[in-house]
Parts: sequence; C-alpha cells; structure tokens
Amino acid sequence: MDNIKPPKAVVTAPITIGGAELMCAVLDDKAETRIIKMASVFKAFDRVMRSNARLINIPAFMDAKSLQPYINQQLKQLIRPIEYLDGNKVTSGYNALILAELCDMYLAARRGGALTQKQLPLAEKAEILQSAFAKVGMIALIDEATGHQFSRKYDALRILIQQYISDGIKQWTKRFPDKFFEELDRLYDNPKTTSHNRPMCYGKFINKYVYDPIENGYLKEKLDELNITSDKKRKARFHQWLSEFGVNQLQIQIGRVMGVSEISPNLRKFKSNIARQQGLSVIQQELFDSEDGAA
Repeated sequence: MDNIKPPKAVVTAPITIGGAELMCAVLDDKAETRIIKMASVFKAFDRVMRSNARLINIPAFMDAKSLQPYINQQLKQLIRPIEYLDGNKVTSGYNALILAELCDMYLAARRGGALTQKQLPLAEKAEILQSAFAKVGMIALIDEATGHQFSRKYDALRILIQQYISDGIKQWTKRFPDKFFEELDRLYDNPKTTSHNRPMCYGKFINKYVYDPIENGYLKEKLDELNITSDKKRKARFHQWLSEFGVNQLQIQIGRVMGVSEISPNLRKFKSNIARQQGLSVIQQELFDSEDGAA
C-alpha cells in the first residue's frame, strides 16, 4: 500500500472567492477531484494555518468544542486531507466541496446559538462564501479558473452529471414562472400565450438558452438520452428527470435568462446580450439564429 503513488495535479490556478485568493487544483484520478489547498481553506475563513493537538483528525478551523455537534457525516468525509503531487512536490488539500459544508456548519452553529462572540465573524464569512458558490458551482469555478472545463474526461463528467439526475420521472411541478413566458411573448412580439398554445420556437428557445448552457450541454445530452424514445416521442418534461440539486441549478439558469430578457427590448438584442454574457461574439451567436425559430 505504501508504494501507491498519490494522484497528480493536472492543472493548478488561483480563484478569488469572498475577497480571498484561494489556490485550487484538478487531480488526474478517475473522478478528476477538485482540490482546495489546505492553507487556502484556512485563508477562506481568515484563519491562520496551525496544527491541532486537541482533537485527532479534526482540522484546527473546526476544532472548537461548540462546533462538534454541527459536524455532519458529509463533512467528516471531506475533512480527510488528500495528498497529491504538485509538480514533483507532495502537498495536501481538501476536496473543494468542503467549503460549502463548512459554511453550512458555521451558519447552523450560529442559528443554534453555539458561537462565541469571537466566532461570529466566521459565520459572517460563511455567508459571504455561501453567496459566492454552490457545491457544483465550486467545481465550475475551479474548472473555469484552470481551463479544465474543456478537457474533462468522460468518467468525471458522468459522475458530475449524475448529481443532476433523479432515479426516475418525478410528478410534474411548475418550474417556469408565468413571467418567463410573458418575456418570451414580448421578445417574439406575440400576443399573450398560455400553456395550451405555446409556439414550438419557445421550446427551442428553452433548450438553447436554459438547458444547453448547463454543464456545456452535457446535461441536455443526458436528458435527451433518458427522455426521448426511439420514435422521437418524449416521456416527460425535462425537469421531471432532475434531482433536487438539478432543479436548483435549473432555477438559477432560468433566473439568468430572465435577467437578460428583462433588459432586452427585442429578441435580437436578447441574443446580443446573452452572447456577451456567455463570452461569444455576436457573429457566433447569429450563426444559430434559425435554430430558435427567430425571424
């Protein structure tokens, strides 16, 4: 067992979250684990890195006795340091998901009245961090910083997408607000539509601007695989396949699209604005104009 070599960092890069620059990495293991360097976890909460002689296997940033009741099983798994090679040097870090779990821990401890006056700034820092990322958002931030979103291995992508998908079709629940379709009516210069008479171009719009951007289209690809039968019929609405996490990410994307639509006087301006948001040139975006039924 001692001869097993630690995984290597494929890429390393800094990311800025909550005003702190944190060093991150992507490993070359099967899951392509995203790592936050050990010192950066301390830095995220404005703590000085120090050793811990009080509680075995509990990092110093969470070793206060008042915090112990708030350490859940997920966090207990994530606080195990991961050794990896950064160049020729063996270093240590934590799975990047630890930051979101630490935020939950500090905020739960504050709600429970367990924090001392000295510890309250930790909960305030947790609020700042929590507003800056979600659990898979943390992965996306690292991938964006390192450029790794363009070189994910299939296995790692499959593992990631599994977090979005539920075990089966869920009962239909309204996911797109009426305001979303009111905006589409306005952008397409259509009279008011209802759920019974939406034009086909609205479905194409939703696929292109809501579903396709999530995980660079890989989620939509998986949903097509699950939902479309051999005779091209759909078993259910796409959102009925989503896990709770997947629904949350869908709502975030719907909000982004609505935000752009609300500042766009017409469909062409919407495309121009969304292209800038996605880092595409307007020319690139217009190559796809015909796909969403635009005139």
